Amino acid sequence: MKAVVVYKTRYGSTKTYAEWIAEELGCEMRDAKSVKAAELKEFDTVIYGGGLYAEMINGVTLLTKNMDILSGKKLLVYTTGLTPLDCRDYYDKMVMEKNFPPEIRDKFKVFNFLGKMIISELSLPHRAALKTLKKIMSGKENPTEMEKLLIELCDADGDFTDRSAIADLVACASAQ
Repeated sequence: MKAVVVYKTRYGSTKTYAEWIAEELGCEMRDAKSVKAAELKEFDTVIYGGGLYAEMINGVTLLTKNMDILSGKKLLVYTTGLTPLDCRDYYDKMVMEKNFPPEIRDKFKVFNFLGKMIISELSLPHRAALKTLKKIMSGKENPTEMEKLLIELCDADGDFTDRSAIADLVACASAQ
């Protein structure tokens, strides 16, 4: 198996997972900023990592817009974010629908990992978005469970990355 881990990161947790995965698989790792789709032809397995921002996977269009080049390859995608993994069903459905057109959804196996959010390191627009989201959700008369969770996550501050979380992705990548 010839594999590559491609990642796009804003705050570092996606790169951290890319390093761990590449180390476990003994494969190359590349920043998506420096990858041209044509370069992915030489690999049997392409693993792409991106942070989640409003259910959108940062930079995943590198794969979704180049399916002709990626045909016949094992395509694994991992996301990093703060949504607790035990309440991701609804959210994951939205992530699949927003990122992968129906005709290619079955070509991808997606894994989700907890990332980090160090509030003091966030860009001004991201801090402002969190503040606005929290204000909107807190103002709801009868918030849903997801809305309550979003309020809680607006105050999350810390590094929640976990190397052991990559085990299933590594096993999937290694399987023939």
